[in-house]
Amino acid sequence: MTDQNAHAWHESNQAYLAAALDYLRALLEAHIARSTGGPLSVEPSLAAASAVSATMARPSSAERACRLFGLSEFERDLLLLCAAVEFDAAFASLCASASGDPARPYATFGLALAALPNPHWSALSPDAPLRRFLLVEPAIGIPGTPLTRLPLRIDERVLHYLAGVAHGDERLVPLLAPQAIPGGDVLVPAHAAIADQVIGVFGDHDRSGGSVVQVCGSDAVAKRAIVAAAAHRVGRALRVIDATALPSSPGDLALLVRLMEREAALGGWVYLIDCDDQDAADSARLASVQRLVDALHVPVALACRDRWTSVRKSSVVCEVDKPAVAEQRRIWQAALGESAARLNGHVDRLVTHFHLGAQAIRDATAEAAAAGAVHREPEDLATLLWDACRARARPRLDDLAQRIEPSASWHDLVLPEPQRQILREIAVHVRRRATVYEQWGFAAQSARGLGISALFSGPSGTGKTMAAEVLARELRLDLYRVDLSATVSKYIGETEKNLRRIFDAAEEGGVILLFDEADALFGKRSEVKDSHDRYANIEVGYLLQRMEAYRGLAILTTNLKGSLDSAFLRRIRFVVQFPFPDVIQRTEIWRRVFPARTPTSGLDERQLARLNVGGGNIRNIALGAAFLAAEADEPVRMPHLLRAAQVEYAKLEKPLTEAEAGEWPDR
Repeated sequence: MTDQNAHAWHESNQAYLAAALDYLRALLEAHIARSTGGPLSVEPSLAAASAVSATMARPSSAERACRLFGLSEFERDLLLLCAAVEFDAAFASLCASASGDPARPYATFGLALAALPNPHWSALSPDAPLRRFLLVEPAIGIPGTPLTRLPLRIDERVLHYLAGVAHGDERLVPLLAPQAIPGGDVLVPAHAAIADQVIGVFGDHDRSGGSVVQVCGSDAVAKRAIVAAAAHRVGRALRVIDATALPSSPGDLALLVRLMEREAALGGWVYLIDCDDQDAADSARLASVQRLVDALHVPVALACRDRWTSVRKSSVVCEVDKPAVAEQRRIWQAALGESAARLNGHVDRLVTHFHLGAQAIRDATAEAAAAGAVHREPEDLATLLWDACRARARPRLDDLAQRIEPSASWHDLVLPEPQRQILREIAVHVRRRATVYEQWGFAAQSARGLGISALFSGPSGTGKTMAAEVLARELRLDLYRVDLSATVSKYIGETEKNLRRIFDAAEEGGVILLFDEADALFGKRSEVKDSHDRYANIEVGYLLQRMEAYRGLAILTTNLKGSLDSAFLRRIRFVVQFPFPDVIQRTEIWRRVFPARTPTSGLDERQLARLNVGGGNIRNIALGAAFLAAEADEPVRMPHLLRAAQVEYAKLEKPLTEAEAGEWPDR
């Protein structure tokens, strides 16, 4: 509706309200006249209201409310009488006169039954539209006051609606998602087909008695876009309810149901109850969601990661996946426009490595455009797009794993050349995924085993985490550390849920996942003797399955390679053994451990290399010595390093032998 048409309708609506109030005034005056024996006709005012209604291009708010809530003529007049007391101060004294009691300057059921045409007692019922949808409410009076004498108040939201003012109920605001959900976005074909299915459920709502749509999957934005598109096509608007904010008391929940049903009618709303962040262990909150869904008699969808089987209503379950590779490529090309042709295959790299939804792709492109990248060299644009894609997954993963800022470089990594070569090949596999899998057809040949996985084994402090940092820095990828010992749960099914949340969040950004303490889950599997063994094997199988399908790089670390199941090792693409450093390697580590700006004096790397510790311990000793030197306001010297070594050895519960420190310089 144009602004001009909206203004014309608003003026007509005001004219209708004025005529309707004149009609109600005539009804009350006629009632007063009857009590005094004087006749008074209401026909002229009724005709005037009807005449105004006939000229309106769209129904007035009052007439629309009657249709939406199925109000009878008597219920309509009662609703307007309550509104009249708010709109026109003169109605207070008129109500008092009509009631025959100066102490009752308000509308009551008793007055309505006596003064309004075609009265019926059922309008007073709590289940009748006026009270069920909270259009009018009797005030809480003195105990023993008859229902017919209690003051009636029109709800403020309904009063504004009758006046033609769009003003949602404030009681729903804390539950609504803050962002607007557009309904006109173009969906990828797979999601458009799901939207058609949702439309069918919404359109059949009145006939079917109300089925709930469950949209399941990890892409929250896509799920909202699908339901918003379906709502848009049936002439409604989507409102998202945060499941974590739902009340738990039955009384508050019953009130919420009535408010939501009323707002669905007045605002043309469809509800999506967002359960993506719902804690599965919060049984009270889960029960609130179930009761709400079962009680609502308006179109409603449920957004969840997995199907809910506990909902008693009939459900239509829609699995929502991220767009397929070909669909992502088309979205990128549409978003980039002419710039896509200049990227020389970088779009394929983005599509192959990142698993983004349509909105995330558009956001990443907009971010690069805002930085002016579309006018720069193709390599600059590709870098900005790559970093924008990396950033898309951070908010979700930061709550599930520890992000490590990669600072180490190849120069910092002291390893035998065979191990360094394997690490370089891992980087090649990640970097050239698009070429081999997509352009050369390996992905089409077999969908299994496309994930890039690696096992880093070796004693603590031998550089496993540093190697992961080097790869992350080389590939411009985020690195997240997952402590498997904390992820594994004693409760059946919880380990898989924890792993699923991590992989689902990581898929979008193609991050490097570093699983520490792989022994906690991947120890040698014995014969299945009880249910615990069976579920432990299920957990291992689930992680292997997710690793093989993961579009990024998954690295597992272990101190005890020999304890790992051989069947598991066969499914890992790369295995890198990190040996305990020998004297030559320790000497090289000591040469590189101090930053260039650190003042040092008289350091003997060959003497330091006698300390029989790994690279991680060497760094700890160097750092401890640096603090001692800084406190003494002098360069790092050998005595500082000896004291720091003593502290580190004490932590390791290991003696510092004469062979290691017997000839230590004293300055």
